[in-house]
Amino acid sequence: MGDEDEVLTIKAAAELLDVSEQTLRRCDNAGKHRAKRHRMNGYRLYPRHQVLELRRQIHSGSEKAS
Repeated sequence: MGDEDEVLTIKAAAELLDVSEQTLRRCDNAGKHRAKRHRMNGYRLYPRHQVLELRRQIHSGSEKAS
């Protein structure tokens, strides 16, 4: 399974991004960063490659602000 197929739970994605799970829920509800839903239990799942790209954008933006 490659990065394209791998998904992260909301907890794992939040830890990787250094944000709270609630922040990710708010972003999902606002349509900013949509999560996929597990078809059986409805849990939010985030594609790993998208989380890593968002992390890269966050960190490159914070470097510009310094």
